[in-house]
Amino acid sequence: MAATKKKLRVGIIGTGGIAHAHANAYKQFEDVEIVAGADIIPGKARKFLDEFGWTEATAYETHEELCARRDIDAVSVCTYNSQHAGPTICALTSGKNVMLEKPMCVTLDEAKAIRAVEQATGKFVTVGFQPRYGANVKKVKEVIDSGVLGQIYYVVVGGGRVKGIPGRTFIEKDKAAVGAVGDIGCYGLDFALNSIGYPKPLTVSAKQFAYFGKNPKKYAEADRFTVDDDFAVAMIRCEGDIVIDYRASWAMNMDTTGDSLFFGTDAGLKVKAPVGCCWDGAAGDLILYQDDKDGKQIATEIKVEGNNVKMGMFESKIRAFVDACLTGGPAPIPTSQIIYNQAIIDGIIRSNACGHEVTIDL
Repeated sequence: MAATKKKLRVGIIGTGGIAHAHANAYKQFEDVEIVAGADIIPGKARKFLDEFGWTEATAYETHEELCARRDIDAVSVCTYNSQHAGPTICALTSGKNVMLEKPMCVTLDEAKAIRAVEQATGKFVTVGFQPRYGANVKKVKEVIDSGVLGQIYYVVVGGGRVKGIPGRTFIEKDKAAVGAVGDIGCYGLDFALNSIGYPKPLTVSAKQFAYFGKNPKKYAEADRFTVDDDFAVAMIRCEGDIVIDYRASWAMNMDTTGDSLFFGTDAGLKVKAPVGCCWDGAAGDLILYQDDKDGKQIATEIKVEGNNVKMGMFESKIRAFVDACLTGGPAPIPTSQIIYNQAIIDGIIRSNACGHEVTIDL
């Protein structure tokens, strides 16, 4: 008789909106069994588990109860941004690997705490940046890694919506902690940083705006809008003599925050803004700018066929986590990289609060 294939036993912490995307992905994989869910709202976890047919899975009202289960191998943390760190640290100390939704957390101190526990326990955290699995995003990194651009010295990265404030808990500071920057802006940061090898950030000068979200003439739920931004900009200095010019938007009187641009000493790369201008999905088309033998600049469009051969980006993110858990790691999108992303978000918040450039302590 053939040996039964090991299944990864997973618990889901936080059973709101994004947890449904995790659940739909996990359901596709025969080597995954969802055995528990937890949510602080009474009855919510039970309703969620039953919705997906996991009637035998156990529902809890605290992440501590779920993490205490020794028969759970891994968890997805899908809580409010402000509650990412606690459940993640609890899961790690309970011997579980973690699929942590973006952003990693809120502050750099929280990110450092997660990293310290991860290293102490030997378990891993992977952070949920599914655009990395898109074909165009992969192609951008491939082009830059080839060296054709020479030394990268300036990067422009946009990302955002024209009229797209999400509502729900995204606009409540006690839950979301940060607005457009934490929701979709972190995708733009990961796209830029990952493409150029995740250089260490040194300083941030930033400004957050909320002219739309807090204006009842512009937004129907303005009375609930307590986060600090529906639009943000930043200049980020990194090691390697690199500067990143960053923008993030939920709402603006403009059609786009612009294409993403990678300036190199030998060539430049333009990545067209995706449909909807939001970097939470696939990137746009690629155009390479370089001189011909006569010194005349030529533009070459780089074609990429399709997005993913076997599955979508979100499913690829979850599949990579499952594979890492079953094979002993490493984390597909490691905190050793994403702590830099989080350091920049922390810097944006601090710079906005004090009104001048801040240094990053890593």
